[in-house]
This record gives sequence, structure tokens and C-alpha cells, in this order.
Amino acid sequence: MFDDAIYAPSNVCFLTREALQSAGAELTIAEIHAATDAAWSNIRNGTALGGKAVLSLPEEEFWQKASVAPFRRDFVDERLGWKLSSLYSVNATYGGVKIIGANAFNRHLGLPRSTSTMLLLEKRTLRLLAILDGTAISALRTGTYASTVVKLFVRSQAPLSVFLFGSGPVARSVIECLNFSYPGLIDKIFIRGRSTEGMERLVSDLSDQSSFRLHPVSDNKRMKDCACVITATNARQPLFKDEELDAGAVTLHLGGDEVPEIYLQRALKRGTVVCDDIKTVSRRNSQSIALHFSRKGLLLEDIGSLLGVRELSAPTDWVHLSGTPVCVTCVGLPMLDLYAAQATYEKYLALTAHKST
Repeated sequence: MFDDAIYAPSNVCFLTREALQSAGAELTIAEIHAATDAAWSNIRNGTALGGKAVLSLPEEEFWQKASVAPFRRDFVDERLGWKLSSLYSVNATYGGVKIIGANAFNRHLGLPRSTSTMLLLEKRTLRLLAILDGTAISALRTGTYASTVVKLFVRSQAPLSVFLFGSGPVARSVIECLNFSYPGLIDKIFIRGRSTEGMERLVSDLSDQSSFRLHPVSDNKRMKDCACVITATNARQPLFKDEELDAGAVTLHLGGDEVPEIYLQRALKRGTVVCDDIKTVSRRNSQSIALHFSRKGLLLEDIGSLLGVRELSAPTDWVHLSGTPVCVTCVGLPMLDLYAAQATYEKYLALTAHKST
């Protein structure tokens, strides 16, 4: 027998960031970690499923427009990342679709590089329940990858240093998430960003909130001292040289083609190479590990498992030899977005229902 409360018509909630802030419904760092922890558990037991489709647009077409052509010189070292993406997923209760429009040129217009819109649906009817501004939610959930990777792969008990490339919303979220998860383990984070102003703004905003010290840097000299290196940029070329890393460093890649070929070869031969999901990373084909194979006429999804590439999305006990590299590439699983949207929607309903009584 049908549950009328579930299937009855209802108004769709339009939840802008301002509406969420006004209601106090934006997720805290603790709440986003709880949501993504639940997502990982259900991804690994097979009760949360999803996929991703990406339409990448040619940069040459963009630069042909006369009004933007003069700005091309500003993007010599940075990809536009001009693309339209759709991430779709379901869990036991909800379905979700995240739509992302991205172009690095947006910053010249005073806009975020990427903008996300989340659609939350009731699973059985796939009826729309809410439309959420997902830009901030998406950046926050991406930062939780840092917490996950440090938990699984960093073995040090003593205070350690982290090297972070990037100073945008994802870099900010990485710092906030690490501060929540490992306030006693991390001693300092070195930040290397595209601009001095961006780095200084990030440090100014977060220094008083962080239990560790934040240091903007202009080169990679301190990378050798870091147990973990995180990339969150849109760079066109590798951000570091293999010899600049500690031999056993854990690297987490949240951007694009940022990793040198020699490092990938070393990690594949002697270390541990991990994707959040091999098929998704392979089909996206924008990050170094996927491009490493596609440039040779091969597919990561065909050859990765044969070479020992592993997945965060698969149940496993993570063991790796001390002093050997760990290279983790994450493209962003749609199920994480679904659980973040679900937690936000349910928090909003609970708060607004309480206020209306």
C-alpha cells in the first residue's frame, strides 16, 4: 500500500545560498563530513550508485570571439576548463542530479569559475523536491577528500606538514576540512597559488580559524618537508617535479593534468595508485593518470586494474610500504553530492518546520 505522505504533490523548494544562510541550513564542517562518510559507506556496500557525463568545449572556439581574445595571454598556464557536466545518482531515499557549468574566464567577470545547481528528487517517483544552489556545497564536499585521504594513507603520528597548490574555494575547503579532522596531526600548510593576492586573502581569512599555521609560498622548496601534497588548480602543466617530493609523500589530485609523468611512472612501479573510481576518472580523461594512458592509445579503465590501480569506492584494507609513493586522483563522485544535498535539504526542512510551529 502506498504511503500518501511520500507520494502526495508538494511544492518544490528553491534553495539559494542566501535562503540557506538565512535559515541557518548551510552544513557545518562536521555535518558535511557526516554526509560524505555515509556516502562512502553506501558506495562501498553498493546501495548508492551514480554516473557522470561531461561535455568539454574547445578553447579555440571561445577565443575566437573578439571581445575576449585579448585576455588569452592571461591563460598561458591555465586551462579554461570550459565544460558542461551532469552528475547523477541515487541512494535508498533520494535521487539527485548536479549540473555544473565551468569556465576559468568567469573570474574576469567577477563570477566563480564553476557554478553548480543540484536537483533533489524522491527516489521512487523521481519527483522533484528541491533545487539547490550547489556551488558552495560542491566545494565543501570536495574538501572532504583531503580528510579521507589523510585518514587512509598518512601514517605519521608526529605533527606533519602539507603542501597545497591552489587558493580558490576548493583549497579553502581543504584547509577547513583538515582543520576539523586533524587539528593535532598537521603542524603547518604551505600554500602556493596563482596570485599573491589570492594566497594572502586565503591566509587572512583562515589563520584565526586554523589550529595549524598557514604559509603562502612562491616556490616548491618546502615541498620536500611535506608528508602530503594536494593539488586543487586548473593548471595546464605539472605543478612540481618528482625530485621535489619526499619519496614517500601522499599526493591528492583534485584538479587536472598537474602531475609529472616521471612521478606517475614511479608510483605505478613502486607505490600505490588510487582513483576515487577508475571508470569515472578514465572517461573524464582530464587528469594526469587518465591522460598517462590515453596519450599512449590506452584506457585507464581497461589497463588500470591490471597494473594495480585501486579505488576509494571499493571496500579494501589499505596497506602500503613506508617510504613508497601514494598517488590519489579524485574526479568527484556524484554520490557525495547527493548525500550533501540530502543533508542540506533535510536540515532546511527541520529548521523551517521548527520556526513555523
